[in-house]
Amino acid sequence: MTGVFTVMTRVIQTAAVLEELFGPVAAPSLQKEVATLHPVYQRWTAASPFAVLATSGPAGLDASPRGDPASLVHIQDERTLLLPERRGNNRTDSLRNILHCPQVGLLFFVPGVNETLRVAGRARILVGAELVQRFAVAGQPPKCVLEITVDTAFFQCGRAILRSGLWAGAERVDVPSAGEMLQAITAGQVNALQYDAELPQRQQSTLY
Repeated sequence: MTGVFTVMTRVIQTAAVLEELFGPVAAPSLQKEVATLHPVYQRWTAASPFAVLATSGPAGLDASPRGDPASLVHIQDERTLLLPERRGNNRTDSLRNILHCPQVGLLFFVPGVNETLRVAGRARILVGAELVQRFAVAGQPPKCVLEITVDTAFFQCGRAILRSGLWAGAERVDVPSAGEMLQAITAGQVNALQYDAELPQRQQSTLY
């Protein structure tokens, strides 16, 4: 495939060149990242029926879907999420990776909402009759439960969803808006109404 590239193509190999290519990070993009599952993020996560779980192991990286009627995860506290592991194809790729490397990433989706929520942390695989029974659906408990300790959490802007048209025509679930999340996380430094009013035009003008 290398033959399709011209002599003008180059590979970026340093963070400095990458930063020069993309420019500075806007303040809200830094402010929205916190070390716990902020209450406004808890409201958002509680409305999510679907997430992608990313893990890594000896065979490489893995990303696989997780879904349940909302709330997909149980919020134990601001640092702890419980994610039931339902029946599947029994490959257990994610679980095997966690045994090797506990670091995980989660990307939460809410139907009709352009923003997503990114959570990074460390996972343990828990079993126990009383624990799994808490997450039984239609009388079927999960095989085990992932206990995820949150290291960082922040919401991802909606440009990717807008570009894909993923939720075109879908009804939006009532969750905090981008501005409301930023206002809560920054203790009022960001004005929710102003941010949300300006966001659609800003996103449209910077989609590509």
